[in-house]
Amino acid sequence: MLSRHGAARALRCNAGTNPPGPSLPESADVLLAVTVIAGVLFTWCVLSRRLALWSITAPIAMMVAGIALTSGSDPPLVFDFGDLAGFERAVEVVLALLLFVDATEVPAGGIRRERSVVARLLGVALPLALGAAFLTALAFFPDRPGWVLATLATVVVPLDLAPAAALVRDERIPARLREVLNVEGGLSDGIVSPVFLICVAGAAEYHTVGSDYAEALLDAVGAAGWAVGAGSLVGYLAGWLLRRSWAKGWTLPTAARLAVLSVPLAAYSLSASLGGNGFVASFVAGVWVAPAMRHLPEGTVRMTDDLVTLSTLALWFLFGQLVSDEFWDGFHLSVVLYAILACTLVRLVPVAVALVGTDLSLSDRLFLGWMGPRGVASVVFGLLATIELRASGGGDFISRVMVITVMVSIVLHGLSAEPLGRRYARGRLPSPEPRGRG
Repeated sequence: MLSRHGAARALRCNAGTNPPGPSLPESADVLLAVTVIAGVLFTWCVLSRRLALWSITAPIAMMVAGIALTSGSDPPLVFDFGDLAGFERAVEVVLALLLFVDATEVPAGGIRRERSVVARLLGVALPLALGAAFLTALAFFPDRPGWVLATLATVVVPLDLAPAAALVRDERIPARLREVLNVEGGLSDGIVSPVFLICVAGAAEYHTVGSDYAEALLDAVGAAGWAVGAGSLVGYLAGWLLRRSWAKGWTLPTAARLAVLSVPLAAYSLSASLGGNGFVASFVAGVWVAPAMRHLPEGTVRMTDDLVTLSTLALWFLFGQLVSDEFWDGFHLSVVLYAILACTLVRLVPVAVALVGTDLSLSDRLFLGWMGPRGVASVVFGLLATIELRASGGGDFISRVMVITVMVSIVLHGLSAEPLGRRYARGRLPSPEPRGRG
C-alpha cells in the first residue's frame, strides 16, 4: 500500500512470473486496511434498515468505500499484491466456499416445482448466453484471440443476486419468480466453472511458444475430472456421516456447523493435491451434501455462510480499487458498450427464447431475462483470469471489461429493482403463484 498500483495493475506484470517472495505492506498499513473494512461493515450493519430504502446493500457499500479510499493521486489506501500465487490461492478459496454455500442452499423444493423452467434456464439459456457473449465480444474486439474472448464470456455471464438482494426479498415480486432466480443463481456459477477453466487453459496456451492446445485442453478437462471425483467423494462421505451422526445423537449443533465448514476446505485441498481444481470440487461437494442438510439442524451451514459473506465483502472492497484504477486510466467506449449488452440483451434474449412454451407470460420471461445481476462470481473469475493471463496481456483486457460490466450491472439492476417491484404491486404484470408439490 505504498505506491499508486492497484490490484489490477499489480496483476499486470510484464514478466509472467511471480516475484521470489511475498511483497507485503507494512503491518501498520495492513491493520489500517482491516480497521477501515471492519468500520465500513459495522456502519452498514447498524444502518442496514435505513440504507435498504435506497437499495444500498453491503456489497455496494463496501465497493463505494473501496472506491472512495483508493481514488486520486495520493489515496489513503492502496493494495499492492506482490505475491500473486498467494493472492490467487486466497481468491480460489473464497470462490470454493461461495460455490459450496450456493450449492447447499439451493431449495430442493424449488428445483422440483420448477424443474422445467430451471432446466431451460441452465440447459438452454445459459449456453446460449455464453455463445452470445462470445459472439458479441468477437464483434467488438476482433483483434483479441478467440480463447481470450471465450474466457471473457464465462466471466461476464454468471448470475449473482447479492448486489440485488433486496429484489429476492421483495414480496411484491411473485414468489415463483424469486424462487426461480434463487435456484438459477445458486447453480449457474458452479456450472460455468469447468467451462471457465477450459477457456483459460486455451487462452494461456495461445501465447506459448510451441502451443499445444490439445494437451492444454486435456489437462483442463483432467483437472475438472479430478475435481468432480474429489468433490463427489468428500461430499458423499461427509453428507452420509453427518446425517447418520445427527440421527444417532452423536454430535452437537455447534460441532455440525464446524463439520460443514470443513467439507469445502477438504474437497478443495484434496482436489488440488490430485491436480484437480479446488473450487469446482467444492461446488460438487456442496451438491452431494445438500440432501443431508435437510436432516440437520436449521442453520447448520450458517457459519460457513457468514465466513463467505465476510470474505466476499472484503473482495468487494478490493473491487472498489479495481474501479478506481479503470477510471484512473480513462474510459474505453467499446468496453462500455459491450458491458451494457452483456448485462442486457446477452441474457435477456436467450432467457426469453428458452422459456417459450412454458406457462410463464411474456412479461415474466422478460423479467427473468432482465434480472441477471453480475457480482462476486464475475469479480472472482475475472481476477483469476487476470492472474493466469497476465503474461499475454489478455488478463489486463479481461480485468477492464469485468470491472465495467459489474459496475453497469449494479447501476442497471439496482435502479430497476424498485420500479419493477412497484409495477408488480400495482397489478400491471401477472402474478403467478408457486406451483404445488404435486
